[in-house]
Amino acid sequence: MKSELKKIDGLRQKIDAYDRQIVELLNKRAQCADSIGVIKRRLGFPVYVPSREEQVIAHVQTFNPGPLSADAISRLYERIIDESRRLEQENFQKRNTT
Repeated sequence: MKSELKKIDGLRQKIDAYDRQIVELLNKRAQCADSIGVIKRRLGFPVYVPSREEQVIAHVQTFNPGPLSADAISRLYERIIDESRRLEQENFQKRNTT
């Protein structure tokens, strides 16, 4: 039992390390999305482009080895994209009020 508890602790430490990496990468991704939003606004393009979101989700599903299902990846990326869009809109409003 003691060795099993050590395994759990070790796995939790791995999860903590992965979570730090995920947060770092999500923030880098968000910075790119925000920069795209700035360019889109300058060009008069809409922030929301459903076809692009479908492309992103289809793309990430192509290299998903599991154990998360394609549907799970889709749901996660829908949320990531929603937050990226929210950030773009929020930052656009800040830039236009200052």
